[in-house]
Amino acid sequence: MSKITVAATQMHCTWNQQENVDRAEKLIRQAAAQGAQVILIQELFETPYFCIEIHESYHDLATTLEENEAFKRFQALAKELDVVLPFSWYERAGQVRFNSLAMIDAGGELLGVYRKTHIPDSDGYLEKYYFSPGDTGFKVWHTKFGCVGVGICWDQWFPETARAMALMGADILLFPTAIGSEPSQPEMDSMPHWTNTMRGHAAANQVPVIASNRIGTETAQHRDLELTFFGSSFICDERGELIEQADRTSEGILLHTFDLDQVRTMRKAWGLFRDRRPEHYDVLKTLDGQVKTAH
Repeated sequence: MSKITVAATQMHCTWNQQENVDRAEKLIRQAAAQGAQVILIQELFETPYFCIEIHESYHDLATTLEENEAFKRFQALAKELDVVLPFSWYERAGQVRFNSLAMIDAGGELLGVYRKTHIPDSDGYLEKYYFSPGDTGFKVWHTKFGCVGVGICWDQWFPETARAMALMGADILLFPTAIGSEPSQPEMDSMPHWTNTMRGHAAANQVPVIASNRIGTETAQHRDLELTFFGSSFICDERGELIEQADRTSEGILLHTFDLDQVRTMRKAWGLFRDRRPEHYDVLKTLDGQVKTAH
């Protein structure tokens, strides 16, 4: 099957976790009823974005998949509706915790887990306190409807994320997200930059990109700080053209159907992957831009 219908969603979150999961299920059912086969829910949707502040109690939000009731519910939904559901959650693994995503195929099967590679650390986005850097490497999964790659929020700012997944064969790139205002720079509106960065990934790799962000204003429970998430979830095509984009405040669903055979034909015809020169890219494996040479 060459055609795939994808959906991006966005919603607000509260400290009533049951209501958050109910809201996500409602959006999933609506998207499936409109023909969506791969449905993206935003990052860490079970709770407000607790990384807004540092507080020891939030460590207790982490779960394993085996004990996470929302994951079991998503598995049942995927099976019932015959849809692919990437599931973002706060993972507890032994003595550490990760910002992770479980890929659920249309039959409800768990295809695998990706742990967020790039972990941000700025005012209001204090993820390094909660999450260890992911140890899975980038992942793609061969789902019922196509090969899907997923990066999580801060991953989306790094071209290496998208390029790695494209090289691994991803037909579609998904980015569940939680991004909004910048407490230390209140005059900044990062939404256009956020959109353009991912549109560039799509164009450079000739792979459609889908991003789902949250909406609403969330307030820290233990300090005087709030974040207003800017929504603006979107779908762009393999040329980086913006096909659909939500507004900043409304709950909703975006849908689009791609012909993956056409996308693959275009990718092969342009020859961007044919003409890569990885032997000259050693600098990408350094932090300081200095390639060490053997003496």
